[in-house]
Amino acid sequence: MLFLEYPKCSTCKKAKNFLDSKGADYEDRHIVENNPTAEELKQWHEMSGLDIKKFFNTSGMLYKSMNLKDKLPQMSLEEKYQLLATDGMLVKRPILINGDKVLTGFKEAEWEEIIG
Repeated sequence: MLFLEYPKCSTCKKAKNFLDSKGADYEDRHIVENNPTAEELKQWHEMSGLDIKKFFNTSGMLYKSMNLKDKLPQMSLEEKYQLLATDGMLVKRPILINGDKVLTGFKEAEWEEIIG
């Protein structure tokens, strides 16, 4: 499993504690120091079945300061992947990838299902 997090994020800390409490085996990746590439984001988005908006950190300061709420509807999917790849602070976190399953954000019941 791959776990992408921003260590200072309280939701990420909860998710990490959850994984640790379940004895889950995962690779930990700092989402800002090692930001996902556009290719990774495209692959994860396609595997997830989620709307691309679920990959954006819509409550983040960067999202708001860039006025993305208004700009995203006019952007192509490829442009959205490229934008997300520019800064880990734009990406919704945490992200958990297990095989072909991808989750954004932390909802314990969903995570329970994916870690098996």
